[in-house]
Amino acid sequence: MTKRFRVSKLFPGQCAVALLASALVVPAVAQQTSSDSQSTPPAAAASQQPSSPANAMPSDKEGFWGHVNPFARKKWVKKRLDPINDRLTELDQVNAKNATDIKDVDARAQAGIQHAQSTADAANQAATAAGTQAQGASTIAQGASGHVDTINTTVNGLDQYHQISDVDVPFRGNGILSKDAKAQLDTLATSLAGHKGYIVEIEARAPGAGAVGIQSSQRLAESVERYLVTEHQVPVYRMHFVALGNAPIVEPGADADSKPARVRKGSVHIRLMENSLAAQDSMSPHGM
Repeated sequence: MTKRFRVSKLFPGQCAVALLASALVVPAVAQQTSSDSQSTPPAAAASQQPSSPANAMPSDKEGFWGHVNPFARKKWVKKRLDPINDRLTELDQVNAKNATDIKDVDARAQAGIQHAQSTADAANQAATAAGTQAQGASTIAQGASGHVDTINTTVNGLDQYHQISDVDVPFRGNGILSKDAKAQLDTLATSLAGHKGYIVEIEARAPGAGAVGIQSSQRLAESVERYLVTEHQVPVYRMHFVALGNAPIVEPGADADSKPARVRKGSVHIRLMENSLAAQDSMSPHGM
């Protein structure tokens, strides 16, 4: 216990001694208090401190000896770097997977592009072939159309004949061909040799009314036709005759008011008619 001194009753020398004693008593009390705190058992001290989990992480400022230390341990650094490394590994895996997916998508895209290009090339070739065929068909159609037009023109012109020449063959009363008549028929037959597309029109007239004149003119026409067939082999189908009897003769170019000439003697008028389309591959008969 601290002893109290009454300074007022002490002498000056006694006051100095009292002050010295007080200075000695204070450190002793402090030392006793420190020793009491050190004498506390470790178990009690542990019970007084708050319990911490077994896996509690050390403080960020914990050093090697458990006190504040600016230098960190390897284990402490490793504990903090492991999550970061795991995260980086995970990111690397994600990046690798993304790269693989990108390559797969690119490969499929390239395959699709190549397939589309191949399809387009095939379609282009088919279109080109179709265009060529269409052009060929158009050419054939045009040729066929021109051929049809030619055929139509030919068919329409098959019965179109125009006169090339004509000749009159006189007869005597007995219906026998004279020498001059035969010479005229020979000239006609010579011009017909080797030619096509012609016909020979024969008009026969003879004096006499009614059936008498018709029969007489028919004998004259048959005489001309017989001579051309037997002497010059002119086809029968190319000769056409008509017996007109004593029908008046109408001169070409005569006026409508003019009177036709009367038949006074037997004669045969021969016209050579040509079809220009049928005779286009041969020379026209002429020279009558």
